[in-house]
Amino acid sequence: MSLKDKLDLQRLPRHIAIIMDGNGRWAKEKGQDRLYGHHEGVESVRNIVEATAELGIGYLTLYAFSTENWDRPVYEVNGIMELLVNTIRKEVNTLTKNNIKLHVIGDMDMLPAQCQQEMEEAIAITAGNTGLNLVMALSYSARWEIVNAARKIAADVKSGKLAPENISQDVWQQYLCTAALPDPELMIRTSGECRISNFLLYQLAYAELYFTDTRWPDFRKENLYEAILNYQTRERRFGKTSEQIQQNEEIIS
Repeated sequence: MSLKDKLDLQRLPRHIAIIMDGNGRWAKEKGQDRLYGHHEGVESVRNIVEATAELGIGYLTLYAFSTENWDRPVYEVNGIMELLVNTIRKEVNTLTKNNIKLHVIGDMDMLPAQCQQEMEEAIAITAGNTGLNLVMALSYSARWEIVNAARKIAADVKSGKLAPENISQDVWQQYLCTAALPDPELMIRTSGECRISNFLLYQLAYAELYFTDTRWPDFRKENLYEAILNYQTRERRFGKTSEQIQQNEEIIS
């Protein structure tokens, strides 16, 4: 019996965010080069995207490359960029076939020109799709995003487009990369690390966090179902008491 059969399909997270960690360590454990792990991690991406779409979850954000990752060895960065370009080319038709819409968040200007072009073309090709929204976080960091939003707000205040007293949480969110997306309800990190690592710091304020020792290249549908089952055991209070949550549920039912 698959763990999928145990899921409450009425209580699925609307948006799942994943830190895909452990490619390099997985490869080293097998006596391989780190890039081998990144190549194998692509199959996990395919598998999890498929599983998420099958469940009818609306949004999946994958932390593919952080701004800090630019400090890795040049050969590894170049290899990841080449892998990224090749993967987009191969997968764009599959995304369209499966009605998946691609989004990208992050400092796109830092990406090589060829990567930018491939991403822009894939985004345009999938723009009309209405199924799963697949969000790739590339050259992304939450601190960069927050600073970038502050600069845009300051510019609009300076130009008179925005009054300081009108800056609210809702207004602030409109200046973030994720303005068109709901906040994640479940964040998964693989490979045993228990930290957020500069990922969606503002948006994860009320997300449920799930950490697993499984390396990303080994992460498959059953692992995803296990994370969602764990999520469904948690009571999401948003600052309220358990009694208030129960009362609201009784009123709704």
